[in-house]
Amino acid sequence: MTHCPDTAPAPIAPPDLPLQEAVDLLDGATSVTILCHVQPDADTVGSGLALGTVFARRGTPVQVAFASPSELPASMATLPGVDLLVPADRVAHEVDLLVAVDCGSAGRLGTLASRLDGARRSLVIDHHRSNTRFGTFNLIDDAAVSTTAVLTEVFDRWGVPIDADLAHCLYAGLVTDTGSFRWGGPGSHALAERLLATGIDAAAITRRLLDSHPFGWLPMLASVLASAELFPAARDGRGLVHAVIRCTDSAGLGAEEIESVIDIVRTTAEAEVAAVFKETAPQSWSVSLRSKDDVDVAAVAERLGGGGHRFAAGYTTSGSSADVVAALREALG
Repeated sequence: MTHCPDTAPAPIAPPDLPLQEAVDLLDGATSVTILCHVQPDADTVGSGLALGTVFARRGTPVQVAFASPSELPASMATLPGVDLLVPADRVAHEVDLLVAVDCGSAGRLGTLASRLDGARRSLVIDHHRSNTRFGTFNLIDDAAVSTTAVLTEVFDRWGVPIDADLAHCLYAGLVTDTGSFRWGGPGSHALAERLLATGIDAAAITRRLLDSHPFGWLPMLASVLASAELFPAARDGRGLVHAVIRCTDSAGLGAEEIESVIDIVRTTAEAEVAAVFKETAPQSWSVSLRSKDDVDVAAVAERLGGGGHRFAAGYTTSGSSADVVAALREALG
């Protein structure tokens, strides 16, 4: 008689929650922790602060946090609701409802992923196609251009009026995740018009989020762009351009300065796909991918252990710079 080894069945992700049920879950919460992803951008922070502000106005105990870095990026310091942010080590270990915003996987919560175990219920609100549905409940709209766009629908169904403070937070996520509206459909512009009607200063918000960097960004950029390489034959002649940011290049700069490099590299006319390899420690890399027209970089990132959107994705990896570049070129095909 042949004995087969016991194998645990793969966990089955819970089905996505209908919008009204997600609203009911939020409405009934008695205490809330809202977690943003590590190395936070304006979509995760804007979502977290907007939702946190709604709970605070209702008198519901709420905390908003992210695991790392230890301080909020300077470009987001003027977002309404920043007083709701608490350091990672002060996040409650037990809570009625934990909400993760703009997080594609539990790993994106960093050290705060452990707080999932102490939550009576958890809800993931996101727009990434590659989301792993790691919450007890999940509200995922992969057709939405930002998580703040998903939250706008939540607020509307919840009957929450969107005033200037909420609009500021929601617009921050919208403008950054659409690349200042360079991608996204008519719905993006319709939502922007609605948010602007509250009186927020879109130019000032965008300038602070996307067009302000310390002087040290310039020499870093000069060094990194000098390392750029073009592979015209990659992906059946569509082309790949990549650059490498080493720890020595980025010393003293914030994550937002490092992340901004991909938006410059991707302007290369001869390349459909752009990549920036960001050294986080010796032999460890965080990789940003972008494409323009017909390459699904989320699928490429998923093959390398990451995920994201069709035209913007990423993953982490290890090895020498030559090895990680070679691995990407192979995955691209």
